[in-house]
Amino acid sequence: MVFVGTLNANAATAQTMPTSSQALVTAATVSFIQDETTTAAEPEKGFHQELKERFVEGGPGFMGIVLLCLILGLAIAIERIIYLNLSTTNTQKLAQDVEDALNSGGIEAAKEVCRNTKGPVASIYYQGLDRAHEGIDIAEKAVVAYGGVQMGQLEKNVSWISLFIALAPMLGFMGTVIGMIIAFDKIQAAGDMNPSLVAGGIKVALLTTVFGLIVAIILQIFYNYIIAKIDSIVNSMEDASITLIDMLFDYKQKNKI
Repeated sequence: MVFVGTLNANAATAQTMPTSSQALVTAATVSFIQDETTTAAEPEKGFHQELKERFVEGGPGFMGIVLLCLILGLAIAIERIIYLNLSTTNTQKLAQDVEDALNSGGIEAAKEVCRNTKGPVASIYYQGLDRAHEGIDIAEKAVVAYGGVQMGQLEKNVSWISLFIALAPMLGFMGTVIGMIIAFDKIQAAGDMNPSLVAGGIKVALLTTVFGLIVAIILQIFYNYIIAKIDSIVNSMEDASITLIDMLFDYKQKNKI
């Protein structure tokens, strides 16, 4: 009888153990599913939301000034890009039209072509043609002088972009220094090197540096494009000036002026 009772107890224990294991597996599965559901339910932050939060964490003082540098720099860059694109002309076509008008209708017809054409090259052509009756040397001096004026108009306000490029990272580095000073002040006040005390100051320091560098990189790209565009237009102006002097020389030789 004792042997039979022991067997029954062991059988009962053997039947109970799988049931307990199944309960543990089921509980773990439910917990895992709940964790996955919670993670999926949390909305992912978009780029703009993340950028806004980082901007606020960086502090309104230096971050606001850095943002102002970005806005002003972009405004000037966009204005310059629009102006330079409007100033770009087909120099070869203009030179051909001026030459045809000069041969068919004289100086006044060529000047009329220049009046109806926009851009610095047409303005230089007009100034050279307007002084053509005074001699080739005078016309050439007028072209060179007015070319300098047009170059100044092309480069107008570009120096402000370079200023903002240099200013934005400087402000970021200044925010870094101030953030580190705040962090060390907290360490001194607490008398203990606790990471939680200095984390906020270091975070502000790094954020101001990052945003300053981002602003400088963005403005640098626009600045390089503008400089390349100006160089292209200036080269066209120089080539057009040489072409105009040659046209005037040929015109005076043909008409014995």
